[in-house]
Amino acid sequence: MASLAEHASERPTVAIIGAGVIGLGIAWRLAQRGCAVTVFDKGVAGSGASHAAAGMLAACAEAEPGEENLIALGRASQALWPNFAAELEAASGESVDLRREGTLVVALTADDQARIHHHLEFQKRLGLPVEWITAAQARKREPHLGGRLAGALWSPEDHQADNRKLAAALRVAAERAGGQVHENTAVSRLLVERGRVVGLTLDDGREIRADVTVLAAGAWSRGIEGLPAELRPPVRPIKGQMLALQMDPASPLLTHVVWGPNIYLVPRKDGRLIVGGTVEEKGFDAQLTAGGMLTLLEAAWRVIPAIEELPIAETWVGHRPGSRDDAPILGPASIPGLVYATGHHRNGILLAPVTADAVARFICDGEMDAAVQPFGIARFAPAQAAE
Repeated sequence: MASLAEHASERPTVAIIGAGVIGLGIAWRLAQRGCAVTVFDKGVAGSGASHAAAGMLAACAEAEPGEENLIALGRASQALWPNFAAELEAASGESVDLRREGTLVVALTADDQARIHHHLEFQKRLGLPVEWITAAQARKREPHLGGRLAGALWSPEDHQADNRKLAAALRVAAERAGGQVHENTAVSRLLVERGRVVGLTLDDGREIRADVTVLAAGAWSRGIEGLPAELRPPVRPIKGQMLALQMDPASPLLTHVVWGPNIYLVPRKDGRLIVGGTVEEKGFDAQLTAGGMLTLLEAAWRVIPAIEELPIAETWVGHRPGSRDDAPILGPASIPGLVYATGHHRNGILLAPVTADAVARFICDGEMDAAVQPFGIARFAPAQAAE
C-alpha cells in the first residue's frame, strides 16, 4: 500500500483533530519523521479523557474472553512503554512517572475469588504473566488491605504512568520536534473536495488544508461534521466520576495499583491516591453526584479501610470514548485523506505508544501494523446480505 502522502510533497502536511495523548503522540511521531503537523483542540491540550484517566497500563489484569485482539494490541503497547517513556522524557525534559510495581486484583469474598479464577483460566491460556496469591502474600505486598480478604491475582507486568504528566510531556516533545498545537480552537467539520478529505474547517470559518487529516477527538469524534453518517466513527461518551485522596508521600497506604470489586486505586508519587471510576451512559453530563462519590468511597473503603482518614484532594468527571465494541478505531477511512485514531475507551494511556507508532507509520509508509489491522472502522459496516 502506498503512503497517504504519495501525491503530496516530501514533507506532507498533517492536521490532527484532538490534543489528548493520542493526538499528541501521533503528532510527536510524525514531526520526528519530518511531517508538517498541526494539532487542533477545542479546549486546553490534554484536558479531556487524558486528564481524567488513572494512567493504568493493565493489559493483563483486565483481559477478558472475546477481547483477544485487544489484549494482543495492549500487550504490544505494554512492551513499548519503557522505551517510549524514556525517549519521551529525554525529548521533553519532563517525567511521566512510569511506575513498575505491578498490580493486585483483590478478592474480598468467595464469589470474588471464583470470578477471578474464571478469568485467570482464560488469562493463563493466553500465556499472560498472572498468578493467584494467598491473602497473606497479598498483605505482604500491601499491608493496609482490609481484614476480609480471600486472596488476589498478582499481575507483575501491569504498571502505571501519570496520565497528566504524559500529556504535558507529549505536547512539549511534539512542539520541540516542529509540531504546532492550537488550543481553544474548535474544528467544526472536515473539508471534503472531489471525494477526498483535504483538511478541516474551524469554528471561526477558517479552512486549514492538509494532505492527511487524523480524527483523534476522543468522545467528541462523531460530532465533527463533513462526513456521511456511515463514515462518522461510532464513538460515544462514557461518563466516569473519579476522585483523589491525599496520602503521606513518605508513608503511603498503597504502592501498587490495586483493583477491588467495582473499584481501582492508583497511588501517585506525590501521595495522591486516584480512586475510580464510575461507568455511566449519560452522554456528556459532567455533574458529580452524591451517589457516584458514595459508590467509589464505599468500594475503596472495603479494600483499604484506612482511607477513611485521608483528605479528599480532588473530584472530577471524564468522558471515555467508547466504540460499539469498546475497542479503538484505528486506520484509514474509505474516503482518502482521513485516518481514524479514536474510541480507545479505558485504554488510551496504555495504547498511546502503539497508536502513535502505527498511525505515523501508516501515514508515512503506507504500512499498517498487523496488531492494528483488526481495529479498522470497516468492522462496523452492515453485513451484506447473501445473494
